[in-house]
Amino acid sequence: MSDATPPVSPGQAHPANRLAGEKSPYLLQHARNPVDWHPWGAKAFAMASQEDRPIFLSIGYSTCHWCHVMEHESFADEEVARLLNQTFVCIKVDREERPDIDQVYMTVCQMLTGAGGWPLTILMTPDKRPFFAATYIPKQTRFGRIGMLDLIPQVRDAWHGRRTQVVRSAEQITAHLLQVSTGAGDGGRDIDLVENAWRELANRYDPEHGGFGSAPKFPAPHNLIFLLRYWHRSGAGQALEMVDRTLLEMRRGGLWDHIGHGFHRYSTDREWLVPHFEKMLYDQAMLALAYTEAFQATGSAEHARTARQTLDYVLRRMTSADGAFFSAEDADSEGKEGKFYLWTLAEVRAALSEDDAALAAAVWNLSTEGNFADTVSGRRSGANIPHLAAPLIEVARRLALPAVRLEARLEAIRAALHEARERRMHPLRDDKVLADWNGLMAAAMSRAGQALAEPEYVNAARRAVNFVFERMRDRNGRFLHRYRDGEGAVPAFLDDYAFLTWALLELYEATLEPDHLARAFALQDESIDRFWHREGGLYLTAQDDEPLLVRPREVSDGAIPSGNSVVMSNLLRLAGLTGRTDLADKANAIVDAFAGQLGHMPSAHSHLMSGLLLASGPSLEVVIVGDPEREDTRRLVDSARSRYLPGLAILLVPEGEAGRTIRRLAPFTSDFAAVDGTAAAYVCHDFSCQLPTTDPDELIRALQSKTKKGSEPGTSTGRPTARAAGAGSLP
Repeated sequence: MSDATPPVSPGQAHPANRLAGEKSPYLLQHARNPVDWHPWGAKAFAMASQEDRPIFLSIGYSTCHWCHVMEHESFADEEVARLLNQTFVCIKVDREERPDIDQVYMTVCQMLTGAGGWPLTILMTPDKRPFFAATYIPKQTRFGRIGMLDLIPQVRDAWHGRRTQVVRSAEQITAHLLQVSTGAGDGGRDIDLVENAWRELANRYDPEHGGFGSAPKFPAPHNLIFLLRYWHRSGAGQALEMVDRTLLEMRRGGLWDHIGHGFHRYSTDREWLVPHFEKMLYDQAMLALAYTEAFQATGSAEHARTARQTLDYVLRRMTSADGAFFSAEDADSEGKEGKFYLWTLAEVRAALSEDDAALAAAVWNLSTEGNFADTVSGRRSGANIPHLAAPLIEVARRLALPAVRLEARLEAIRAALHEARERRMHPLRDDKVLADWNGLMAAAMSRAGQALAEPEYVNAARRAVNFVFERMRDRNGRFLHRYRDGEGAVPAFLDDYAFLTWALLELYEATLEPDHLARAFALQDESIDRFWHREGGLYLTAQDDEPLLVRPREVSDGAIPSGNSVVMSNLLRLAGLTGRTDLADKANAIVDAFAGQLGHMPSAHSHLMSGLLLASGPSLEVVIVGDPEREDTRRLVDSARSRYLPGLAILLVPEGEAGRTIRRLAPFTSDFAAVDGTAAAYVCHDFSCQLPTTDPDELIRALQSKTKKGSEPGTSTGRPTARAAGAGSLP
């Protein structure tokens, strides 16, 4: 059965509206609503101005559970639709397709309500100035939350009877939005950003269940990656324990799909048991990166297995025949959240033998009454979320089974249940391709492929990046943000450039093929040209993009790192590989531009904090001169990769045109050569290079000696400053 076609909502026998010609699965879900939806565009705003009607702007995405709820309750309802059509010009926006619009009006919602989320509802004047913001709005007023049937008449009365007050409110909100968007503030150069970020995360850490804060609990893998790098720099064992515990608890809980693999969006409880069931591509990418890096740091086989299974799920369910990665899988199927993923004990027994069903129930905590309660009524219906209440080795001990035997039986049981589950109605798969999320997943595939010796992942990364370069450009060669159904659209944003550059850097580290590095440089230069702010930092939109109320410039991390923080890390890595001080200067300017925000809450910018750790040095590069097909070269490369060294830059300089490309990009390698026809490695530390070695063991010893120096706790403070060559230092 197909799972890539947007579902038709109840009551959608209505004729197609103006969204029917769109490509976005989210917009197409609303194409037969009785609401006269318009896509975002000049025609809708011109109509609102001509007919003197305010705008009802609704922003969401195709796998958003509460977006579905609001559609079923209100947008598919004839009574609500009639009121909307009489009062407003109604506009639908896919936040994944137009993150620029979403960011501007989500900022408004957070300003006005102190919170945000989707569906996002904005009421505004025909010239795009907002005067009301909310998230989900029910059809009927209940529990103090105004409903659509009450809100719309009130807005209509205000628009026609108290227009001056509405316009004045819109002007004040817009003025404040401009102030928020342009005022970076001064955070003070003496603030110890990295140490403060560490303390903030340590204070929010849940020592019992892992993760940060209470319910709802989000994975926040960029926090975990920062903590790994902080541990590596400072030696703070607590940071490593926080990461390890969190990763293990997430894998054991219901956040992890124990039958089909991959991670759900977030946990509704503190224990990681009951998830919000949608699966997002970016979550799989960031979590695969975190588990891979934790494996590199600890050698944990369980972390390696989780990374592999996550990426295998992506290749199986979220990858097109052309190699592009799809965006998401929905939380809902057959009109119910989580139905696809839940099991009654009777369903388990029908799919397995009696002994295997008993073992599955014992291991995954399945019961007749169920462990999943209805989200509205709170009643248990016999549905279960498979999860582990303890590490598998403890479960094996409790069941008096050898751990290896239990793992083998459990895998056979899982495969049988997966086969049975595949016969169910699948949730919607959002099959649009986004350049930024594809870059992020390609980065994860490349990193894991290199660390886990899985060339299939590296090949998948290469195919995805090539898809974007070959299919997602306009006639002038400019990158596009979205591709679906044979069509690319929407000019690329900063995040598209930032994450694609990240992917190319990871592809270079995985393959040491110089074309990836050359592409990364070209893409980085283009992003600076298109998005750079004259005072530092980068805008989300390019200079020639559609003007909005404000031109967004964001540095805080959300579900994924911000474009500015990714660009900063990209600049530092490129500077470390080549010695270009202008790149380090740009990275420094990004930190300066957002100093006030960073100082206010450093842990909200954990990816940039990882960048500060990289910028603080000491710099460490290994240049290997040799033929990549020869064993002596491969042994040196393997030795350089054998330890967890987050800041290490490896350059391979082969003979021929590939070597000339590297020497052109990194001129400091021009005098490095093989030794008597044997591959040689040059270790460069804080911009001073040692004599070459041809011995892999000696290379390991050299790296060990260099990484011991300058690794004392508390040395990573301040912000990056350009040095004579390379990535910079923290004063």
